[in-house]
Amino acid sequence: MTTTPRWDGSAVLSWLPAVVMAVVAAVDLTAGPGVGFLPLVSLGPAFAGLIGTWRRTAFIGAVALLLCFGLGLYDGLFDGRRGYTAMASVGGVTAAGVVAAVMRQRREAELASVRSIAEAAQRVLLRPVPRRAGPLSVAVSYTSAVAEARIGGDLYEVVVASQGVRVLIGDVQGKGLAAVETAAVVLGAFREAAHEEPDLVRLVARLERSVARELQGEKFVTALLAEVRPEEETVVMVNCGHPAPMLIRRDGTIEFTEPPSYALPLGLGMHDGEPPRSHHVGFSPEEQLLLYTDGVTEARDGEGQFYPLEDRATLLRDDDAQVALEELRGDVVRHAAGPLHDDAAMLLLRYHRDETPVV
Repeated sequence: MTTTPRWDGSAVLSWLPAVVMAVVAAVDLTAGPGVGFLPLVSLGPAFAGLIGTWRRTAFIGAVALLLCFGLGLYDGLFDGRRGYTAMASVGGVTAAGVVAAVMRQRREAELASVRSIAEAAQRVLLRPVPRRAGPLSVAVSYTSAVAEARIGGDLYEVVVASQGVRVLIGDVQGKGLAAVETAAVVLGAFREAAHEEPDLVRLVARLERSVARELQGEKFVTALLAEVRPEEETVVMVNCGHPAPMLIRRDGTIEFTEPPSYALPLGLGMHDGEPPRSHHVGFSPEEQLLLYTDGVTEARDGEGQFYPLEDRATLLRDDDAQVALEELRGDVVRHAAGPLHDDAAMLLLRYHRDETPVV
């Protein structure tokens, strides 16, 4: 397979100082000293300080000084002040370029360190979920709205408990590290309580207490909790202000499992509202259940149209659940034609006839 060469902007910028100095030298030799182009040799170290290391900037500055001195002698500029002024200009710009390069490298190193720590924290927070849990295969996808990072406020977890396979997906108000801190509270409480609480209503109440205790102000978390019971071929859900999951039946029909009533998001339980209530939905072999956050359905194209999730359900056809989900994720990104404006998490559950031991 052949690939089309890509334009490398960094390579062009790295050659820019040498090209600029060569052009200035050519013009000075051609037009003569009367044009006054010699001080423009300082553009070489100026551009070098923007993209190169301080050593490279200093080297290009030294070359620029030698070039300026040679051209000044050729033009006879050292008979007056113009040659010395040009040399001083090049030297000053070189010194400034070296200082700028040092400061830029320090900032880049600090940014790389912070990004590395943030991504490590996110990996610890969103641990890998089991690929198989009984007769279920599980796939996850996470796309952060923070540029060039894998960090955000969406959360998910899968726990194999004695009551069944318990699943959580949620969306924290806000983005960035503050949202990750909130997500850590919810996930920590869920991972412990999922093994202890006898039903989802009590599990939600436990999460609500943890969130209310840890969070301050009006922060909240929309969440959907599901408990898959393979022996009953059903899934029990409690929806706390979260988008309804998409259920793909064996015959290809699509259902969005809207609850009879939505409970308030986690963190707002002290306000008046509907108490958490569970509802049952049939979930049989060869069917798929897609849980997602609103970053998926609210992704807009260039014309402001929301992502048509129901129409794209046919993308989830690959035999490998993770491959199928990545295909859907790629389609969401293509629809948005650029960075998403909100974090987008998806969790796909597939019910298989042959039960595989929990991994």
